[in-house]
Amino acid sequence: MEAKTYAFFYRKDVPVAKKWAVKIRAWMRKEHPDIKENSKSPDFLLVLGGDGAVLSAVQKYKGEPAIISLNLGNVGFLSSVRSPKKFLSALQKLFKGAYSEEKRMLLSISAYRGKRLVFEAESLNEAAIQSPLGMVELEVNIEDHPFQYVRGTGILVSTATGSTAFNLSAHGPVVMPEMECMIITKLLDHNIPTPSFVVTGDKVVRLKVLNFRKHGLLSLGKTGKAVDVVLSADSNSIFPLEPGDIVEIRKAERYAKFAVFEKNYFLKSVQEKFSFN
Repeated sequence: MEAKTYAFFYRKDVPVAKKWAVKIRAWMRKEHPDIKENSKSPDFLLVLGGDGAVLSAVQKYKGEPAIISLNLGNVGFLSSVRSPKKFLSALQKLFKGAYSEEKRMLLSISAYRGKRLVFEAESLNEAAIQSPLGMVELEVNIEDHPFQYVRGTGILVSTATGSTAFNLSAHGPVVMPEMECMIITKLLDHNIPTPSFVVTGDKVVRLKVLNFRKHGLLSLGKTGKAVDVVLSADSNSIFPLEPGDIVEIRKAERYAKFAVFEKNYFLKSVQEKFSFN
């Protein structure tokens, strides 16, 4: 794709990200004066930060600009460029067309109370149902087939991209990010431990909240409403659930797009993070 516009995305409370935005903006005026900054509908979105910044960028920009993640964080599994020393050289490749584009599956998440839709969101990494201070009973259905019952802290449904995030912390499998699948992982289940289960991306997963004890010890910051069990999408969108609610998770219609500069970059990232020899 020929680049005509670009934009920055970063957290304003991260000084190093702001410094890099100033530096890159000056470099762009010198090296690529014909490519203009456009924060509303950019062709390329330069994300300065860690994986959390990438998740927020995907939530904000629905127009599907290609994301270039310039890693200033700690993890960097979603990063296009992991070292600041390589930021400008990678951008030079980008604006000369020397890159490939990788599409990542998103989740479409809908919550129903009776027949009424009460919440919907998209996520790049995962959807999670959690009872932070207690226990929740859940029924997992795959394509309307009752598959599993959970009695514990909750359950996680991750994309392949999200396999290296919350899913990994919950001892779920690492999956190549270009795969279209959903990974179902229980969170601290009180039943006999079972492994995660991977389903193809064309399936629909439904999670029914069967029961939980109401303690009312937590509240949502914006509303002050007492909550016990919550549904979250990439930890950015949070919604309180009630017994009987059904959460439906499927592949979203749109994708997130990432610019890739080196072959086998994900394998190299995994090797670095886990010290594989």
